[in-house]
Amino acid sequence: MLDLLRETAKRKQMKYFAPMNVVICGCVLLCTISYSVGYKHVIFMHGILSGPIEFNYYNELVQQYHPNTPVTIVDMFDYLVSLTNMWTQVENISAVVKPIMTNTTSEGTILVCFSQGGLICRALLSVIPHNVETFVSLSGPLSGQFGDSVFLKYFFPKYLKENIYKLFYTDYGQTYSIGNYWNDPHQQTLYKKFSTFLAVLNNQSDVVNPRSQEYRHNFMRLKNLILVGGPDDGVITPCHFGMYNESEAILPMEEQEWYKNDAFGLKTLNSQGRIHRFTFSGIPHRSWHSNLTVFETCIKPWL
Repeated sequence: MLDLLRETAKRKQMKYFAPMNVVICGCVLLCTISYSVGYKHVIFMHGILSGPIEFNYYNELVQQYHPNTPVTIVDMFDYLVSLTNMWTQVENISAVVKPIMTNTTSEGTILVCFSQGGLICRALLSVIPHNVETFVSLSGPLSGQFGDSVFLKYFFPKYLKENIYKLFYTDYGQTYSIGNYWNDPHQQTLYKKFSTFLAVLNNQSDVVNPRSQEYRHNFMRLKNLILVGGPDDGVITPCHFGMYNESEAILPMEEQEWYKNDAFGLKTLNSQGRIHRFTFSGIPHRSWHSNLTVFETCIKPWL
């Protein structure tokens, strides 16, 4: 199953690399056609095993409240191809959205990103000297993932959360997006050794990142960080940059090592009132991007 997924992903992924200059030109043209003075440019980033269709409803709401708002819905690494290594995704998506995220003549940019897309957007904010005013993370595993879910059981049926580190914490396991942000609290030594993505973004101790100061500086350009999640998600737990400790108790953002030492600027953002947390009960994972209350509470005010 894994080899089949890898081969399928590899074949589909090729369409993003060869015509990249064409894709970039198409994106710029879209931005020009839909540009409206006074409105920020909204970028939607889909989650794992899905595509741009996830944000059709929210795009309709954006146009309803703010007609002619410039919108880009990322249509890359869709469906099975979303299992591709996270840095590969970030590198190629960055080539498309960088002209938007660095446009000094625009009113700024808003990122609305769902699930795994939240981590992709977090990485974009680290590698690009951006103009993003607001980053809305809808149930994003921003501190990683550790837990059984329908996605995990379907693609890796031979593993449970207790032993899947044996796959993910290998060079082979790091070729999969989920492996890049799998954060096993019982295997932190292996996590730091093999994590080529999340531990690097976190600027964690014992992890070499020669671009750590650049990542921190770029991330801190963000004006508003909107964290959205809830106890009934069923896939991404905990939320709001929380993560489990060795006893599998949830440690909130403020108790994480990388927060205490302000490794990538999150503590500074919080102290300056730039982080806004929203918790909703009764919303399963696949419903965050189709909930009107979530849109009106967490997205509409920042348009």
